[in-house]
Amino acid sequence: MAKPPDHDSPASGVSRRTFLKTAGVGAAATSLIGAAPGASGPTVLGPDAVPLALKINGAARTVTVEPRVTLLRALRNHLDLTGAKEICDRGACGGCTVMLDGKPIASCLMLAADAVGHEITTVEGLGTPEKMSAVQAAFVEADALQCGFCTPGFVVASTALLRQNPSPTLEQVKDGLAGNLCRCGTYSRVFEAVLKAAKATPVAGRKA
Repeated sequence: MAKPPDHDSPASGVSRRTFLKTAGVGAAATSLIGAAPGASGPTVLGPDAVPLALKINGAARTVTVEPRVTLLRALRNHLDLTGAKEICDRGACGGCTVMLDGKPIASCLMLAADAVGHEITTVEGLGTPEKMSAVQAAFVEADALQCGFCTPGFVVASTALLRQNPSPTLEQVKDGLAGNLCRCGTYSRVFEAVLKAAKATPVAGRKA
């Protein structure tokens, strides 16, 4: 298998970290307006709170928030889904990573209104203490955490990585998790956990 390109080099295009920083930002303005049925022009949402129908971890959820509220704060402050963490609040650390239609995004950079009509998966939707996913079990087995604050973001990003590439190399794991930072420096154990999870789950129909 060819070595993946260095996504941090200017010539390689957009890196995962750049994607996490910009995901949702380009569409932020569109969440403040909506096309009303039968109307010729857009309808402004807000500034008051508006009800939003979100699909989270396979379930329909309704949250009433101002259009300026981010997906991260809607999850944490209004839906009691506190796995995604607000750390840098600028898409630079990966602590708030969730999946949007199976792709990892920084939920602190996406408005909750932008997530309407999409499938949102948080760390709470991956497994439970009684029935952990392959990735969660591997993180425990490899002791891939210290303070644990960044761990949910790593678990979600690792899950997305393995769903896209069920048998990654070490370099591909490093590249795929480049947007997630660990202040404790537990990277080697994290990489070990992802490779363990890759080996533990059959490739056919794999869902890490």
